Amino acid sequence: MATSAKTSVQLLLLLILSSRFLSLETVILVSCASSHNASCLEIERKALLNFKQGLVDPSHRLSSWVGRDCCNWAGVTCNNKTGHVVMLDLHNEYSAADGDETSYNYSSPDGDGTSYALAGEINSSLLELKHLTSLDLSMNNFEGIPIPKFIGSLKTLRYLNLSGASFGGTIPSSLGNLSSLLYLDLESNIVESNKIGLNWLLGLSSLKHLNLGSIDLSEAKTNWLHAVNMVPSLSELHLPACGLSILPQSLPLVNLTSLSVLDLSNNGFNSSIPSWLFNLSSLVYVDLSSNQLRGGVPGEFAGLHLIQHIDLSENSFINGKLPRNLGKLCHLRVLDLSFNKISGEMTEFTDGLSNCTNCRLEYLHLGYNILGGNIPNSLGHLRNLKNLLLHKNPFSGSIPDSIGNLSSLEGFYLSENGMKGTIPASLGQLSSLVVLDIKYNQWEGVITEAHFSNLTSLKELSIVQSYSNITLVFNVSSEWIPTFKLKYLNLKSCLVGPKFPMWLSNQNELNYVAIWHANISDTIPDWFWKLDLFLDVLDFSYNQLNGTIPNTIKFGPNAIVFLNYNRFTGPLPVFSSNVTSFHLDNNFFSGPIPEDFGERMPMLSDVDISFNSLAGSIPLSIGNLSNLLTLVLANNQLTGKIPDFWSSLTEVYVINVANNNLTGEIPNSLGNLGSVSPLFLTLSNNQLSGEIPSALKNCTEITTLDLGDNKLSGSIPTWIGERFPSLLILRLRSNLFHGSIPSQLCNLSSLHILDLAHNNLSGSIPPCLGNLSGISFDAENVRYEGQLLVATKGREYLYDTGNLYLVNSIDLSSNSLRGELPDLTNLSRLGILNLSMNHLTGKIPESIGSLKQLETLDLSINQFFGPIPTSLAASTFLSHLNVSHNNLSGQIPSANQFQTFNDPSIYEGNTALCGSPLPKKCNEDEKASHFPNGEETDDEDKDKLENLLFYSTIVLGFLIGFWGVCGSLIIKNSWRLAFFKLVDDMKDKLILAVSLTWARLQRSAEEWN
Repeated sequence: MATSAKTSVQLLLLLILSSRFLSLETVILVSCASSHNASCLEIERKALLNFKQGLVDPSHRLSSWVGRDCCNWAGVTCNNKTGHVVMLDLHNEYSAADGDETSYNYSSPDGDGTSYALAGEINSSLLELKHLTSLDLSMNNFEGIPIPKFIGSLKTLRYLNLSGASFGGTIPSSLGNLSSLLYLDLESNIVESNKIGLNWLLGLSSLKHLNLGSIDLSEAKTNWLHAVNMVPSLSELHLPACGLSILPQSLPLVNLTSLSVLDLSNNGFNSSIPSWLFNLSSLVYVDLSSNQLRGGVPGEFAGLHLIQHIDLSENSFINGKLPRNLGKLCHLRVLDLSFNKISGEMTEFTDGLSNCTNCRLEYLHLGYNILGGNIPNSLGHLRNLKNLLLHKNPFSGSIPDSIGNLSSLEGFYLSENGMKGTIPASLGQLSSLVVLDIKYNQWEGVITEAHFSNLTSLKELSIVQSYSNITLVFNVSSEWIPTFKLKYLNLKSCLVGPKFPMWLSNQNELNYVAIWHANISDTIPDWFWKLDLFLDVLDFSYNQLNGTIPNTIKFGPNAIVFLNYNRFTGPLPVFSSNVTSFHLDNNFFSGPIPEDFGERMPMLSDVDISFNSLAGSIPLSIGNLSNLLTLVLANNQLTGKIPDFWSSLTEVYVINVANNNLTGEIPNSLGNLGSVSPLFLTLSNNQLSGEIPSALKNCTEITTLDLGDNKLSGSIPTWIGERFPSLLILRLRSNLFHGSIPSQLCNLSSLHILDLAHNNLSGSIPPCLGNLSGISFDAENVRYEGQLLVATKGREYLYDTGNLYLVNSIDLSSNSLRGELPDLTNLSRLGILNLSMNHLTGKIPESIGSLKQLETLDLSINQFFGPIPTSLAASTFLSHLNVSHNNLSGQIPSANQFQTFNDPSIYEGNTALCGSPLPKKCNEDEKASHFPNGEETDDEDKDKLENLLFYSTIVLGFLIGFWGVCGSLIIKNSWRLAFFKLVDDMKDKLILAVSLTWARLQRSAEEWN
């Protein structure tokens, strides 16, 4: 989307600039006007033939250079009166940039490999062309030879274009002798640093156009501006990607008063925008993009009333804000501030522009910044806007209603902002709108017919919600017929259903249709298939669509089909030969895969038809898919053998045929895969037999090998650990493997899932497994494809590409392994350790508590003895523990995680264990045996200390209270006499009270009797 918008701007600029520079082109073309009235001069004809002899012409472009009249030769133009050669145009019209500005493809466009680029040497015989005004050798391939110095002697040259011609060396200073030169373009040449600087420009007193793009001018970084400033005739200056790095902040005298176009992009400037730039009053186009300019955009831009384009994209304005003064640029046509770090709000900027009596702004690109706040209502005053790009900013709120005032708007890009709120119905007033891209936000509310009422020009509509909860509802009448004809439709997580949208019935120009996760639970009507669409993308995934799919759909080149996660039934459809990506997984397709599947869709690169009810064998025609990259046939009912056609599928890197009923041996031809790219090989849960073929050792880049749940036999090959340095997952569980675990597996430094459970393996656990570095460090840049069953917490869980990197597991359960548990303390990321149902013995090492990430520990049904390590209490992630049916003894730890392990079954079968949750209580001897060295846990040490403090306090209180009273009586005689007198008085009173009470009781008893 953004690319098309940028292209529109470039076309706009061409229209703007063409009128200003027509005079330059006219001067050149008039001086080179051709005619047949005068014949070629003999001396010049011979000079041209000598020039031709030095060239290599693989495509015979100069085959017409025969005969007497050189004025009729291809690329040669003569003066109509004198017959002198005035123009030599041998540029390669078939050249095209390959991916970047400095890499070119010189071959013919028909793909036959023929090079149309001239090569060889430039003969000095050109000096005989004394009236030559124009020389164009651009886009040829001179393979690094230097630019000939003699070109500086062609005094009459006005136009010299050597761009993209692969010249090497440095710029010859002799070019400074071309005082008549108007146009000089050396872009994308010169592989060496130009050490002579730019002082040679002083001799080019007439130069109007200079392009030295992508030439290393780093040696001139300190004085380049001074040299350029001495050429006052310049109207265009192009110095992009020249390694200048220094942008001078001052220029005492500005001579470049005629400069209209300035391109200094991609130089790595690390400064603010200089003040001298605002003295260039003729500027029409400024490109300072892809630098590291800091600060805000200076307010002086407001003084450039003639400026029509500013491109400051891809800079790094540190904490810069969108300046208010930019709003004074009423004559501005194009403003591009994208790819910066401009913050704040855009309210003041748009308010300023809205005050213009005739704002001419047509293109506004503020994308990829950190602008926040609401989009201001004043945006609606920019009535000449044609393209508005505000994507990739943290705006809040909703779209202002004033957006409906932008009657000229053709492209509106507001994607990936995380905006909330409703979409205004005023959008429906934009009759010129062609592209509406508001995807990846959090829109709410209802979309009605009013939102589309006048969008007669609309061609592209994209509303993709950035979360799974549906909060945006399409509520349009089933009778509604849109006034637009879309080519591109992309709707996600919008409530379009439950019925299939009837308003698509007149959309017969669609080539991209994606309505996914839209709660449509209907059949796709026949009228949709009869629209005669020519589709590039068909995506109705993640709905509840049902019915059958016809084979009659037409597709364009490299078409993509996503019909997965629905309820389609019937036979598997086979589409046209243009389809490259075919995703029909998670449906209810049945029957066999058509035998001619690979012949009818020969361009397929990605196939996923898993989780259906497909039966029969894998068709041999799949072996014809020479472009195949991924093949996923898992979770069907396929039978027969895995075909032996993999030798012709050398590019495939994902093979998943798990959960079928395939039989036979693993074919040797699989060994031809994965030597270049990562290979994900999943053949699990079938009925495969035999040994792992040795041919697989050639798959040196394999990352996932899942052969579990089959009937494979033999020993585990040692070459797995020797030939697969990138292996992340090795899953061989539930087979018939025997022998020992090869110690070579310890060489798998990237391995983080090792599952050898449920086999007949014997011997001891290799101690070197404790050195598996893939389980010791966080996974970085790890790539996964597909799904994997991982046994943990007593059951199997399905992990996929989104969370498989989090799993670090060793499962050796259900074998016949013996010996002691090796030291695994280095496996700091280990989350699952299952060694159950073996014959392991010895004590569980106390160091196992250092595995802080351990979530599952299953050591059940072995012969371990001794206590349960108290250090396990420190494993705070531990949520599943099973040590049942061993010979463990002593008290079960009670601290931390063990307080949650209250299921007695995880400890049963250990007769000498005691303590909660078992009914057997621990006596002192058992407690002592639990701490054979007199060591207790930190909690028990704490309890002892608290008891000691408690009793010490009581004794101290008693001593202080007792001696506080008794000590005073001993020391003070008067106090002692008073105290004993008080005691005697109290004694007498007490005896008297008791006697009286006893007498009353006797008298009462006598009266009662």
